[in-house]
Amino acid sequence: MLKFIFMMVFLIPMCFKKNSFWMMQFMFFIMSFIFMLSGSFNYMWMNISYYLGCDLLSFSLILLSFWICSLMIMASESIYNKNFYMNLFLFMLLMLMLFLFCTFSSMNLFLFYFFFESSLIPTLILIMGWGYQPERLQAGIYLLFYTLFASLPMMIGIFYYYNNYMTLNFFFFNINDLFNVYMYLCMIFAFLVKMPMYMVHLWLPKAHVEAPVSGSMILAGIMLKLGGYGLLRVMVMFMSINKFFSSIFISISLLGGFLVSLICLRQTDLKLLIAYSSVAHMGMVLGGIMTLNYWGFCGSFSMMIAHGLCSSGLFCLANISYERMGSRSMFMNKGLINLMPSMTLWWFLLSSSNMAAPPSLNLLGEISLLNSLISWSWLSILMLMFISFFSAVYTLYLYSYSQHGKIYSGKFSCSSGFIREYLLLFLHWFPLNLLIIKSSFFMLWI
Repeated sequence: MLKFIFMMVFLIPMCFKKNSFWMMQFMFFIMSFIFMLSGSFNYMWMNISYYLGCDLLSFSLILLSFWICSLMIMASESIYNKNFYMNLFLFMLLMLMLFLFCTFSSMNLFLFYFFFESSLIPTLILIMGWGYQPERLQAGIYLLFYTLFASLPMMIGIFYYYNNYMTLNFFFFNINDLFNVYMYLCMIFAFLVKMPMYMVHLWLPKAHVEAPVSGSMILAGIMLKLGGYGLLRVMVMFMSINKFFSSIFISISLLGGFLVSLICLRQTDLKLLIAYSSVAHMGMVLGGIMTLNYWGFCGSFSMMIAHGLCSSGLFCLANISYERMGSRSMFMNKGLINLMPSMTLWWFLLSSSNMAAPPSLNLLGEISLLNSLISWSWLSILMLMFISFFSAVYTLYLYSYSQHGKIYSGKFSCSSGFIREYLLLFLHWFPLNLLIIKSSFFMLWI
């Protein structure tokens, strides 16, 4: 694991070299392929060095991070064209990737916490430095304070755990079954905000709308997964006490998923709609983790990977429309099938994945989560029915409203897609639909 850290550290001077934009993107792809080949797809810890190592859970999320980061550079061509602090942008991405790599690969809870918090800083700089509207400052403050407010109790919880049990290694967590309400709330609250759970989700739509396309991609693709990853790691400690509290969190996430799906139907901003749909999907993931059964853990894991690719791809599409039209409003982005017919195919493919149509990985995740939640309680079928139905409704609303209808009269013509954009969308969609062929990795990892 140390070799990848060195690889990223030695790329730092490369960021500040002239005309190194596409070279950096190439290096990110190289890193992702080297990392892909270095894994043995094993559910035990492997590649261990000092405090770093990875099992299948970490391996998949690190690979997703590398992949999304390389695609982020590809999507941000406007920064390259306008030379908008391009070198600093590359440096921020590299630091973010370094922090994410350390977050997912650390085997020690305190190291995980440290890098979990550190990854907030480059994201904040991305939003505040390369965002669009002046409200990005408010969005950045929201992001920062929501996360920091929830994270302090977690740090105290980590110190308490170390004081009592003398270890912070993930490997030994299954030995102690803690029955301590304060400890339970302290440890999971930070992850609930990060996911985000309904009621503490207000920072997410703001951050997404104000972020540049790369910021949105990393937020949707990786940052929301930090919460799910943390929960999957620490839930082993709280098997007994969670039986008393799981009903609260599952109820909030299912009801929240339903309400957020209704909110999606009221949106006129493309990015806001996709951002709110993330909250609905992550609500199901949270419900699956809280059931504490095998289906739930595997389903939430595969849903996280699928959502990372799918949501990131949709943000790319929204940005492609924004670059042509100069607006993200659905009233402006009407009838795009007339202007960019080939892009409509990509809208269709990624929208169908978003509503868990086969053969996407979202389908595998959603079926597993439905199984786990219905096995937990038959009553949950009511909310799940609404969530599944409305997820299809708002996705169809997004697709049909933006692609069909009468074209906006102020728009005469625009360039159709570039090869770079088609490749970018293909690299989101292809792994998303290819991975279901090898779904045993996602279902047999515990």
